Amino acid sequence: MALKRMDNVGIVVEDLGGTIDFFRELGLELEGRATIEGEWAGRVTGLGDQHVEIAMMRTPDGHSRLELSRFLTPPVVADHRNAPVNALGYLRVMFTVDDIDETLERLRRRSAQLVGEVVQYKNAYRLCYIRGPEGLLIGLAQELS
Repeated sequence: MALKRMDNVGIVVEDLGGTIDFFRELGLELEGRATIEGEWAGRVTGLGDQHVEIAMMRTPDGHSRLELSRFLTPPVVADHRNAPVNALGYLRVMFTVDDIDETLERLRRRSAQLVGEVVQYKNAYRLCYIRGPEGLLIGLAQELS
């Protein structure tokens, strides 16, 4: 049996509403919100009794999703939001945008901070990393024609 697709990337946050607003500003659509709890959920995650608020955000093309989670119980146990781009483990998500300068201008109004600088790779891309809500590391790429 073949792999069908990547369904979503999960990000744990403290401020679910503010993070939803940030990713909406970037261009993702809110697909839905739910509360996940119960014995079945704890069996999936291995966390036992859990109570989690989630929001599913979808890219405009419909192919990719972010699952934003706010854990009420059990409490969050680790924080690696300020890790640099060369830290081990899942670290960042990258989005392709039409206009990187315009996107940066909009996201700066939502407290995004440029990590380094916007650079051009050959005649193919303009790229940068930003810190979004709660210090999340987000890559932006603009394809050059």
